[in-house]
Amino acid sequence: MMTRRLFQFLASGLSISHLSKSLASPKDLIPWQISTFKVDVTCPIGHPCMGGGISNAKVVVDPLECRGVVIKNGDLKKPVVIASIDWCEIRNEAYDQFRDALAKAANTTREHVILTAIHQHDTPIADLYAEELLVKNGGIGSICMPDFFQKTIEKVASAIKQSEMQFQNLTHIGTGQAQVKSVASNRRFILPDGKPSFSRTSATRDEYARSQPEGTIDPYLKTLTFWNQEKPVAAFSFYSVHPMSYYGQGEVSWDFPGMAREARQKATPDCLQVYVSGCSGNVTAGKYNDGSRANRQTLANRLESAMKEAFETTKRVPLKTSVLRDVKVRIEPRTSVGFSREELTDKLKDDPNPFHKCLAAMGLSWLRREENPNHIVDVPCLDFGFAALLLMPGESYVEFQLYAQSIRPEDFICVAGYGESATGYVPTDKAVQENDTNLGDWCWVAPDSESRLKPAIRAALGSMI
Repeated sequence: MMTRRLFQFLASGLSISHLSKSLASPKDLIPWQISTFKVDVTCPIGHPCMGGGISNAKVVVDPLECRGVVIKNGDLKKPVVIASIDWCEIRNEAYDQFRDALAKAANTTREHVILTAIHQHDTPIADLYAEELLVKNGGIGSICMPDFFQKTIEKVASAIKQSEMQFQNLTHIGTGQAQVKSVASNRRFILPDGKPSFSRTSATRDEYARSQPEGTIDPYLKTLTFWNQEKPVAAFSFYSVHPMSYYGQGEVSWDFPGMAREARQKATPDCLQVYVSGCSGNVTAGKYNDGSRANRQTLANRLESAMKEAFETTKRVPLKTSVLRDVKVRIEPRTSVGFSREELTDKLKDDPNPFHKCLAAMGLSWLRREENPNHIVDVPCLDFGFAALLLMPGESYVEFQLYAQSIRPEDFICVAGYGESATGYVPTDKAVQENDTNLGDWCWVAPDSESRLKPAIRAALGSMI
């Protein structure tokens, strides 16, 4: 007899695919293999940062990179690509095209490519249809440079092909975590009158806001390490915080997470260090960051310290099983006042503010995809049994990350945000009910997204019934 939860899952319209599954057999084990890649993806001078919302690139302070791995096994039908990129967001067709290019290079499929953006603001956003709309409507405002985007995905795909010559055995998975001290804080804090405020941004100078408790965060950085016997091959560090100290002056930068990652890379030259932003939509460094330039290094040092501790306290476990589940969920578009097709079209045509035009174009790009009955958002999970990597869409709020971890509290659940990022913020019901002021423009999803995402999270983690 069908259980109530399974019935609810089927009725929700979600679909789940077990795309790849591998179970080691002592007699005829075909070893897992892994290769690594690292590619420069720095945008040219003049490229818009944060989708035209802040400024165009004037100088490159740090090179931007795409880092990742390809994992394969003879029992797996398709290889899996995991990639993290120093870009703000990749949206709509651009996200599909990027994954398709990496999939082709790795001889796999789009659903087997786990692609996440770190979300530094002084970096590019890619939304090809939104850019097309801007060009068609006068060219005032710009989100991305399509030629640069195409060259970039070709470069990353080429690096993946070249990595085929460097495959080595993957024998163990390592897990380690450490508390990150004095970096993350929730945007939400309570005012003296007892009402909530959501104004604790990445750089916060208001002394009262900074004096308030951290609020709801995930205090731990988790490091998932891939090993060839006793040799660490790649270490993925997951942490939930908006990855910005200061921004908006055209200084292209990987910011404090990139600085911490680079420091760890120098300390472990033979192990690829990869940083991944968790569900960080409502988590910033605002309590501990006043936006001063000197504080960028301070935040980097604190993050690096946790990365080092998590790596050094890692426990290795032999790799015996893996499964890639891909849950497809439909997230309805936002159509409230200011977000209807008609209103967005009017803003695109008539608003004198270039950034408002960019926002309208991104909103129309999402509407176009959501009106396609075949469009869905992938929520994939690469599951090793005792540990798993779950990818969430856009700027999902940290509560979704904590919820995922609560489903399998005995296991090591690593959560990445900023997969398909056309959603913008993906808030909880509570944030909507409390009128979270951050949802005024960078949120293109309907208020019921929590009821759609939580079943998808359960299913991706193998806990739908």
